[in-house]
Amino acid sequence: MALTRRTFLAQTAAVLAAPLAADAQKSGIYRVGVVSHGGLYGEAIDGLRDGLRQSGLEEGKQVVLHVRNGEGDLKWVEAEARSFEEEKVDLIVAISTSVTLAAKRATKSVPIVFYAGTDPVSTGLVDDLRRPGGRLTGIHRQSTDLTAKRLELLKEIVPKLRRVVTFYRADNLAAQQSVKRARDAVRQLKLELVERTIASVEELRAGLRALRHGEAEGVFLVSDAMVSSQAQLVIDTARDKRLATMFQDSGSVAKGALAAYGESFYAIGLLSAKHVQRVLLGADPGDLPVEQVDRLYFVINLKTAKALGLTIPPSLLLRADQVIE
Repeated sequence: MALTRRTFLAQTAAVLAAPLAADAQKSGIYRVGVVSHGGLYGEAIDGLRDGLRQSGLEEGKQVVLHVRNGEGDLKWVEAEARSFEEEKVDLIVAISTSVTLAAKRATKSVPIVFYAGTDPVSTGLVDDLRRPGGRLTGIHRQSTDLTAKRLELLKEIVPKLRRVVTFYRADNLAAQQSVKRARDAVRQLKLELVERTIASVEELRAGLRALRHGEAEGVFLVSDAMVSSQAQLVIDTARDKRLATMFQDSGSVAKGALAAYGESFYAIGLLSAKHVQRVLLGADPGDLPVEQVDRLYFVINLKTAKALGLTIPPSLLLRADQVIE
């Protein structure tokens, strides 16, 4: 049987992780499994590492992180989470709502600290924000709730905007909630939402490549972690096709997106580290309130705007928290 890239990476990771796991068990080092879709979510892992170090848990000394990237494949995420539990890691960190739901489905007892951009109560991650119950707690950013606000900002940036295209997994609960809000918003803004459902990164790539001139003037990201993990692909394709882009995380704007309204994944990682530390030191995740991110950033990339032939109104630039030139 041919050795696929994913199988090769999994086998390689297992070989490399085995000595670390053995050393951790011998020395009492905490072992933490981390699952995400990769891409921009890597910034959250950078933040997690720095946050843990600031709290006195330095990687390789007090804690070992076993990082796995699902690359858009939730079945892969489930398999990795199940493997982590079987290997008896002390805790799993799950980044994004869909990844956390997959990790929860695949495991039975291991504590999970999550980042969720969609309400963790409505998606079934926890019973209550103040007292989560069960074995999950983490960070909640109101990303899905801000769907309409992002569309409004994009319309202000691109006054001639008429149609925006969005890609998402039809079976993604967070995406379903976000798309519903987007549909309501476009009616108010007199826009058209062009929806493209996909099931894989390959389908996303093909869908972006197939976009025709005039089909849309902008690409709008709803709450779908698989799509967000492919931010650079979306940004590069949109640039080539001269399409405006609105993202949820401020870090994407530095990579070439036109604008974003939200928090940086790095900051999310820093916040997550506090929960990870407390659970590792014995706190019951069911008793730790889910922390909500309230500070949001509106970021505009003037270089991208110029490439698209857009002139950003001075009033809008004054409202921006950061302008990248």
